[in-house]
Amino acid sequence: MSPASHEENPEVPTQPEEAAETSATESAAGEATAADTAAGETGTGETAAEAEPAAEAKPARRRAAKAPAKKARAAVKSTEVKVDMPAEIFGATVNVPLIHQVVVAQQAAARQGTHATKTRGEVRGGGRKPYRQKGTGRARQGSVRAPQFAGGGVAGGPVSRSHAQKTPKKMKAAALRGALSDRARHGLVQVVSGFVDGEPPKTALAVSVLSAVTGVAAGTSTVLVVADRSDQLTWKSLNNASGVKLIDPGQLNTYDVLTNDRVVFTAAAYESFVARAGAQEER
Repeated sequence: MSPASHEENPEVPTQPEEAAETSATESAAGEATAADTAAGETGTGETAAEAEPAAEAKPARRRAAKAPAKKARAAVKSTEVKVDMPAEIFGATVNVPLIHQVVVAQQAAARQGTHATKTRGEVRGGGRKPYRQKGTGRARQGSVRAPQFAGGGVAGGPVSRSHAQKTPKKMKAAALRGALSDRARHGLVQVVSGFVDGEPPKTALAVSVLSAVTGVAAGTSTVLVVADRSDQLTWKSLNNASGVKLIDPGQLNTYDVLTNDRVVFTAAAYESFVARAGAQEER
């Protein structure tokens, strides 16, 4: 075709220009189709990016609806019972020197007393005289296992023995009455009907009852619980409780009363202890 004929038809495009216009039209049509598809999936004309959070929130709402509501734990009532505490046991005069002597004797009796050292006669070796008696200019020595030598025996060292001190029964009983009287004057001695009803043992329930009786949160103070050995339900329920020490009424002592903030008796243990203490008082 000549240049003149090309100038006569200016509206006819060249081949590269037609290809560019065709690709632009196809890309625009593809974008419109993708937008229509996303709008159809969401049902609201939103884009796919806007629809993703709503899709993720639906399973969360379903899980929240299926989760069972936690049952509120019923308030535990106090099982404390009012008793008349005998004045000769819970109203005695507090003798501090006597209590101190009894406590020291109790701690001394708990010592094993197995500490020991070897004397020069028990250490191995040293049977031969290290050098002659005279003529060396040195001090005379009879054995290299003497206390002044390294590896020698110990002079005046500890030996195995018992640290127990003899304390009359009446002194122990008087000290215990004084310690209990001191706790009772401050309202720290209480009696309960029980901690757990029925089977099986329940530590959480027993601790809740103990907190309701004492009025303090569990673990914030130490409590000495006095219960009969036959009361296995109480022993199994409180044996591993934090801040609780269990003891039989026949083993109740001054040291345990003083090292715990409160003393809580079960009704059966209280009657047993009062009967035993009253019999000792009459002797």
